[in-house]
Amino acid sequence: MRMLLHWVLSALAIWIVSRVVPGFIVSGPAAALIAALVIGLVNATIGFFLKIITFPLTILTLGLFWFVINAVMIELASAFVPGFHILSFASAFWGGIVLSILNMLLKSIVMPSREPR
Repeated sequence: MRMLLHWVLSALAIWIVSRVVPGFIVSGPAAALIAALVIGLVNATIGFFLKIITFPLTILTLGLFWFVINAVMIELASAFVPGFHILSFASAFWGGIVLSILNMLLKSIVMPSREPR
């Protein structure tokens, strides 16, 4: 149930980003749901290896290079999802930052951390 809620919240965040960031285009709710799934899969597979490979560069940039990696992952996901288009790298970069913030906010509101018993 938590995973399904996580997926829906990510899709909602993607839809909101498409309304806020120019060049970050989602054609509808189905495209947002599929994009959330594909972005999650891309981040879990290719993104994991990219973060390992670029770890020294990430250290040198004090973690800021991860924003570039996230933009690349979003661009890659947009290639596989019909109805999800990124018009420029800048759109992917800023969209990734806004998406991260929105995901964090939505999950903290809807899925608060579990308190120890």
